[in-house]
Amino acid sequence: MINKRLFEHYKIDTNKNLHIQNRCGRPFDTVLIDSLGSCYACECTAWLPQSIGNIQVQPMEEILSSAKRKHLQQSIDDHSYRYCNQAQCSYLQKLGILESERQEFTIRLAIDNSCNLQCPSCRTDRIFVSRGVVLTRKKAWIDKVVEWINKQTRPIRIVIGSDGDPFASLVYRYFMTQAENHQWNHVTYDFQTNGMLVSKMYQRYQWVFDRTEVLNISVDGSTAEVYEKLRKGGSFEKLLENFQFLQNVKRKFQVHLHMVVQKVNWHQMPAVFKMLDRYGFERAYFNLIQDWGTNININEQTEFVNQLKYNEIKAELSKDIRARLHQLS
Repeated sequence: MINKRLFEHYKIDTNKNLHIQNRCGRPFDTVLIDSLGSCYACECTAWLPQSIGNIQVQPMEEILSSAKRKHLQQSIDDHSYRYCNQAQCSYLQKLGILESERQEFTIRLAIDNSCNLQCPSCRTDRIFVSRGVVLTRKKAWIDKVVEWINKQTRPIRIVIGSDGDPFASLVYRYFMTQAENHQWNHVTYDFQTNGMLVSKMYQRYQWVFDRTEVLNISVDGSTAEVYEKLRKGGSFEKLLENFQFLQNVKRKFQVHLHMVVQKVNWHQMPAVFKMLDRYGFERAYFNLIQDWGTNININEQTEFVNQLKYNEIKAELSKDIRARLHQLS
């Protein structure tokens, strides 16, 4: 039932017992669907790498009632967490401070990594599904998700992004068209985007944006020179135009900025944080660059940034962020 090689790849000891008394709700209230149609009972495939089914050949109902999903859930209920990656899971890294099961069910759509940009930290080539059998197949997966949503009454949160750009992707645009057509009152949305197409898509998918809770925007620089070096194909001027649009529109959702901190941009962290007040956004997140197999020298990147006291800068900004959130609450 369990693919041992997967867990060995992530260096997960499946014989461990972490004795965590708190109950993580993710294997009970979340499903992630990846670009191959494989489904996972967690927010991240690296945190709990065992697939519980595949939407190419199974309906959602069968996947969510599978023996594999129940087996993974049992590893939470017996407090062992033996299949969880404690080295990477952000919940387990909080020393067992876990989030309990949510009332809403979360579907994380990661089925298409199409994007209008080609960022060196993310990919080595342009990726875009525009036609043919791949597009047809992924639309069929969307149809299965839509069919399942139509049968549900409990609140559902759809999270789209992080694998590509949801507003550039024809697959995700197809999903948003379905959402517009059905206008589900029990569904809300979160997006992760590079921000280039926000104003254009806002006009096209008004219902979806009205039901959106968080719009996450990747910002890897506070100047055109740095931003356009790290966001190949992006326009800093266009990004700021979309920020201005979000500042002026009567939005119901929060806007969170995300920065992948690296050798070229670490010094612009404070300036990115200041964008929150400039445009009326809510939060900023700073994450050190990771190795995504794009031929970057990850050791050089992390060593250089750490030598420049990245952690100290982040800690100082965290104080400002906490103070700001306290004022907003």
